Amino acid sequence: MLFESSRIYLRKMTEADVELYHQWRNDMVVMQTTSPHLELVSLEDTRQFVTQVILGSNTSKNYMIVDKENHEAIGITAIVHMDDKNRNGECILELGNKAYWGKGYGTEALQLLLHYAFLECNLHRMALRVFSFNDRAIRLYLKLGFKQEGISRQSIYREGQWHDIIHMGMLQEEYRAAIA
Repeated sequence: MLFESSRIYLRKMTEADVELYHQWRNDMVVMQTTSPHLELVSLEDTRQFVTQVILGSNTSKNYMIVDKENHEAIGITAIVHMDDKNRNGECILELGNKAYWGKGYGTEALQLLLHYAFLECNLHRMALRVFSFNDRAIRLYLKLGFKQEGISRQSIYREGQWHDIIHMGMLQEEYRAAIA
């Protein structure tokens, strides 16, 4: 199966995932490193976001990351802003279940997503954005072969300080060379 590793599989996100996703969106520890806006949202707002933005988009592919052992959804990964003409996309990774942090699950999920993006969708370039204080994510992205391409200086305000947003990218040829 394309969307399967030794410990996880990816499945399409559905409306049945709204309540779990809502829990993650309202966990400020999770959102600290993934969302530019730290604010609680209502279940209805989450439902509307999932229906319109996640499930209703024709320029994104959204997948739940599921632990194969217990079939528990632990996060979400996605290709967003897909541009078929220029063969570009942006990847998203969010582990909502903190018990899975720091154990390699994000690496496995992103490897599956990149395989799909570059080898199945034939995208030329994948991009991502990461907050400069998210050292664990930056290490992961560099390990997988992403290159820093730019910085949006002092674009995010957290805990009384301004932080940069780092822009990273990977080309299909770089991905192919890394897995060869």
